[in-house]
Amino acid sequence: MAAPGRRTADVSSSSPAPSPSPSTGRRLLRTQTVGNLGESIFDSEVVPSSLVEIAPILRVANEVEATNPRVAYLCRFYAFEKAHRLDPTSSGRGVRQFKTALLQRLERENDPTLKGRVHQSDAREMQRFYREYYKKYIQALQHAADKADRALLTKAYQTAAVLFEVLRAVNVSQSVEVDQAILDTHNKVEEKKKLYVPYNILPLDPESTGQAIMRYPEIQAAVYALRNTRGLPWPKDQDKKPGEKNTGKDLLDWLQAMFGFQKDNVSNQREHLVLLLANVHIMKVPKVDQQPKLDDKALDAVMKKLFKNYKKWCKYLGRKSSLWLPTIQQEVQQRKLLYMGLYLLIWGEAANLRFMPECICYIYHHMAFELYGMLAGNVSPMTGENVKPAYGGDEEAFLIKVVTPIYKVIEKVQCRVPASVPVDQGSDIYNIYSHRLPRLVPVRVGIPDQDAVQPGVQQRSADLPYPGRTQERPRDPEQRIGLGCC
Repeated sequence: MAAPGRRTADVSSSSPAPSPSPSTGRRLLRTQTVGNLGESIFDSEVVPSSLVEIAPILRVANEVEATNPRVAYLCRFYAFEKAHRLDPTSSGRGVRQFKTALLQRLERENDPTLKGRVHQSDAREMQRFYREYYKKYIQALQHAADKADRALLTKAYQTAAVLFEVLRAVNVSQSVEVDQAILDTHNKVEEKKKLYVPYNILPLDPESTGQAIMRYPEIQAAVYALRNTRGLPWPKDQDKKPGEKNTGKDLLDWLQAMFGFQKDNVSNQREHLVLLLANVHIMKVPKVDQQPKLDDKALDAVMKKLFKNYKKWCKYLGRKSSLWLPTIQQEVQQRKLLYMGLYLLIWGEAANLRFMPECICYIYHHMAFELYGMLAGNVSPMTGENVKPAYGGDEEAFLIKVVTPIYKVIEKVQCRVPASVPVDQGSDIYNIYSHRLPRLVPVRVGIPDQDAVQPGVQQRSADLPYPGRTQERPRDPEQRIGLGCC
């Protein structure tokens, strides 16, 4: 981090145009750029699309400016340096104007903020402010009981993480070591930050069991059911320790680890599934139990509605569904929740593929069969290892290797559709193409008989009839879910 107040990049541009007069109204034209908006742009934390990573830093600068203007200046200076690293040539839309306006503000605020500095160095000033912020805004709210205080604590952890990032950059630029006490505090903040994350309705982190909404019996029943991960084959790098019991992992975390879904998608669909189950559970079981347990009738009702279209798709094509239940009664509920969670996670990352219901059914049909193979412990005769997703289970692999290739095909199809074709007919064209996915898309979503291919013979998806060949399922010890069940 260079010395504050000096230019770190050659951001040559003409002076920003003056702000529009009040007589022209508050409506902004599309031709106006960030440089035309003056300093209000930093107060609203609006940044160019290529510089979204600096938005939290500008938010913290606005938040602490009233308390310590020098710390706010250092945050903006660090944001400027980070913006220059993200886009050194200022080639992004509005980046040059944004960096010019921010640099001009930094030049104006450097000397005034120096006068109000308590310590003689910016490094010591940042360390002092970080300690005070942690004591005032985090320690005082750690034992909060209501939702409002918890929201403030979540925000405080995020702000503290940004302040430490700026603190570390300032200390490196001035060759000052960070105190060990601050490093220990930062480690605590990082641990809590992983738990206190933003949420929509339900705070599902382990620290929120005392929240009022989490005390409802129907919510507790759904959460406890999802956290039953007994018997699941976790990956080696995420396997539980022998003596570890309460890890906070649930069935959707296992699906994420095995199929490579996005973290935020898992969080959203976890809350979605809990609310679906809780709403039906309270209608099926109006009486409150001391030890809430998810009602099987409520689970079947949600599952029947969720897979209604998939069942019709299988029936229309004359295919057996990929939903198979174990004969052990204690594992039935877990298996149903895994099937439901997998469908919601696929839907959550499908983007515009949601407008192609046959495509969603096709993807789910094969991934559900892969799920069955992993739970049954099937071994691939080609690799000698346990069955894994055909596209691999790396981080965000589903989005990169399944959704994106199909979406690119849709983009090409869209270019071929005449503009005069009505919207409803255009969607029918997409569904027609979804029936030809094995021939159009260079992606494997788990063809059921892929392990039966002879060694040395490369099997192409184009050789497979839609929606993929099916191999004979074992009847024992598994049984297929009947149409009357879900």
